[in-house]
This record gives sequence, structure tokens and C-alpha cells, in this order.
Amino acid sequence: MWDERVPVHVAGAYYDLDGFRVHPDVLRDFEKEEVGDVSGKTLLHLQCHIGTDTLSWVHRGAARVVGLDFSAPAVEAARSLAADLGHGPERAAFVTSDVYDAAEAVPEPSYDIVYTGLGALCWLPDVRRWAETAASLVATGGFLYLAEFHPITEALDDETGSRLVRDYFARDAQVWDEPGTYADLNAATVHNRSVQWQHTLGDVVSALAATGLRIEFLHEHDVSLFPRFANFEVRDGYHRFPAGHPRIPLIYSLRASRAAEG
Repeated sequence: MWDERVPVHVAGAYYDLDGFRVHPDVLRDFEKEEVGDVSGKTLLHLQCHIGTDTLSWVHRGAARVVGLDFSAPAVEAARSLAADLGHGPERAAFVTSDVYDAAEAVPEPSYDIVYTGLGALCWLPDVRRWAETAASLVATGGFLYLAEFHPITEALDDETGSRLVRDYFARDAQVWDEPGTYADLNAATVHNRSVQWQHTLGDVVSALAATGLRIEFLHEHDVSLFPRFANFEVRDGYHRFPAGHPRIPLIYSLRASRAAEG
């Protein structure tokens, strides 16, 4: 499914790779603020897809980034995009691997920053195994940064986000068979079956805490990157509820660090 969608994403307006080549920075404001200065640091991006977020960290000064994704066509697209921007593998490397096998697949044993972006965890059945893998790649004195869509949104009605209609604690695999892609709902696609899992906020935080990383903060944000609910409006570049609508968290972000030696 993901391999088939890569050409749609590369060619489409959603990712706007022509625009990205001119201004290679698509990171959200809160991510830039919460991650902070990356100058001179190494960064590993797990589940990087075609590499736009990964390469944005290069634009912001990271000394070296490594992106990992299980889709070989996505990794090839990311390498091509890096080359277009003048970055060879010594500055921006991309590897193909299942995220659970990241420790064996990436070129370095650890990184100053392990980053994972929005819309990644729902594809993973075992969040504890993910946390153990990600934490194992955080260098001494480094940190893991996660930004993800808030799981409470999956329990609410799709029209107004005002009614509780689904089980927040659902653990069963959710199987979907739908054509198109979030980047182009009308794209003609053949491989349409996907499987997703819901992870509560408590599951994710507890899984990371169990690895020995120290949770520095957990923030919740009342903005989204897509029209999750039918009544959303676009303001300041984000999708939001209309004025007067009770707000709920739509995205959460956290940072978890490994203490420096001594």
C-alpha cells in the first residue's frame, strides 16, 4: 500500500516537493521550539516516509540526519530529494528497514536526537517494543522527541468532535480497505488494505518511561494538520475547531532524555 502511494505523494500538491526544494522546511512551529537548536547534532528520524521532515532538520542546522522507513520506494524518493538539495549520504542518509529493526539497520549506534513525527505510531501493533527500540538509539545526553495525533480524537464523532462514539481503550487491529491517500483522496490505487492500532496517551508515556528515559514534558496542542473533523476551519496554517467550539487536544508532543554521564 505505502509503496504504491509514494509516486502520488512525490508528484502531488500535498507535499509540494518543488516548493520544498526552494524552502526545505516543513516543520511545525511547536516542533522547532520544543526540539530547540539542532546545530551540530545528529538526528535519527524513524518512519520518515519521503524525507521532508528529515531534511527540514538539515535545513535547521543538524550535522547529520538519518531517515528510516520500511518502504523502499519512499527511501529512494528521500535520497533523490536529498541529492536535489545537495546533501550526500554523509549529511543525510536514508535506510530501508522495519522500525523494530532500526538498531541493526542504522549506520550509527546512537544519535543526539531520535525524532518521530505525526501519524507514525498508529501503524505499529506494539508500542512498548517501539519505545524500547527508539530509546536504545538515544545517545548519552540526548533525547527522544515525539509529536503525534492525540488518541482522544479517534473516540469522537467525525462531524463535530463533540460526541463520544468509539472506545478510547480499543486494542484490536483496525483493518481498512479504502482507495486514495490522505494526500489525494481521489487517487486511483489498487493496494488499499491497511491495518492500524490505537495507542492511548498513557500507553505511550508509560512505554517510554519504562525504558529509563526521563520524561521532560508532555504538551497538548489544540491544532491539527488535516481536517480531522468536518467542522474544522483553517487558521494560521492549522486546522482548528471554529470559534466558540469547546477545545480538545488534537496533537500531543513529548520529550524524553537520557542523562549525561557523570
